[in-house]
Parts: sequence; structure tokens; C-alpha cells
Amino acid sequence: MIVLVHGFGHGSWCWSLVTERLAGRGLASVAVDLDGHGLKSYVTPASVSASSAAATLVEQIRRAGGGEPCVVVAHSMGGIVATAAAESAPSLFKSLIYVAAYAPADGRPMTAFLSEPENAGSLVPGLLAGDPASTGRLELDLTDRPGIREAFYGDVDTATADAAIDLLGRAGGPVGIPAEPLTVTRERYGSVPHGYVTCTKDNAVPIALQRRFIRELDAVSAAPARVVELDSAHSPFLSQPDVLAGVIADLSR
Repeated sequence: MIVLVHGFGHGSWCWSLVTERLAGRGLASVAVDLDGHGLKSYVTPASVSASSAAATLVEQIRRAGGGEPCVVVAHSMGGIVATAAAESAPSLFKSLIYVAAYAPADGRPMTAFLSEPENAGSLVPGLLAGDPASTGRLELDLTDRPGIREAFYGDVDTATADAAIDLLGRAGGPVGIPAEPLTVTRERYGSVPHGYVTCTKDNAVPIALQRRFIRELDAVSAAPARVVELDSAHSPFLSQPDVLAGVIADLSR
């Protein structure tokens, strides 16, 4: 079983084009909603952290696979939750595949990487709105549709990008996910085989930052990541679903 994990502001809906293609390849997959997103948006933001969201994800993986190890694919900030879940329950992971994902593993929260040199050029900070301290959420300025399109959907056709922006809903997620420091260990997380799909035209998670995460994850892993590079912006599940499904199928073997 392949379990697909979305990023901030999105939901299980964003994987629909990929699940169709995986089914066509004879591969069973299920997309899940993280705490504070999609059908789980009712969860109070202040109660959500990376660790609590990871605990929910562990149970979702357990149900999806009937207790057997699953391939877990995580996009963007979903990588934080998936990393924490792999540290918590490595036996449930056949492998972990990141797609243009945040994956801090050195004891610092994701928010610490926003000021790092490798994050230069990211358009996400300029799209943030509201006061996370009072709302408990990181929110996107939904009135800036051109900015959101450029950051997340630069190579997605106009109709699909517009639909995705409409589906962003509350446009964000609990600030506790990127704000929690996470440390992973070689004994637990490091035992899980991992791959990373880089997106070279990404305006949300710059390619330099993606490559830094690969290096840092490799440093605590038993084996280096299997890396596949896509000539893609941040959302290949919408712009290149056939290609991405093929990559996931290959990395799942």
C-alpha cells in the first residue's frame, strides 16, 4: 500500500490525479488528510504539533496497510510529519519518499530554515498573512492568486491551478507543525529506506534547500536517498501526474 501525504493548505484531494495513475499501474494507494487540514480541519490548531500530527499519521498508515509496512510519500510540509512518524513507528514504513519536502532532522524546527541561505528565492514568506500567535495557524493571503500560482503552481495549467487555489480553503495549517523542533535517530528513522524527488523549478522550497535536506537525512540514515530530479515547479502531482506516478512506482520497488 502507498500512503500519500499532502503539504500545508492542501488535503488528500491534491493527490487524485496520481492515485488514478497508480491504480492504472496496479498499485494500491490512499491519500490522507493531516490534522488541521481537509476533513480534519476541525482539529483545533493550537492542539496540533508535528508530533501529534505524526501520531495521527501513524494510525492512518496502520489502518491503510492493515498493520503491514507501507510506502509513504510526503509532499512539502507533509515531510515534517512523515519524518516524525518514521522516527516514531519505523516498522510501519516500507520506505519514505519525499517530494519537494521539508525534512528537518537536526533538532531545529522548519521555521528556522526560512532564514537559511538555501531558502533564498522562496516566495512563500511573502504570501503569509494573519497572526499565527493569535490564530494558531500559518495562513496564506488568498487574495493574491497570482502570487500563490507562481509559488505553488507555476507549471500547472490555468484551469487546474485555479481549481486548486479554490480548494485551498482556509489556506494554511497549524503553526505547531513547522514550529516544533524534531530530532531523528539512526536507530529508528535511519532504518527506513528513503527517496527524494527534487523539483528544480520550485518557488516554494528552493532546490538548494531540498538538496540540503537530502544531505542531512543521509547523515542519519543507513543508506543514502534514491534521488530523482524533476523539471517541475512545486506541485508535480498536478502538472506531471503521469511522470510522478511512474517515479513513485519505481522508488516503491
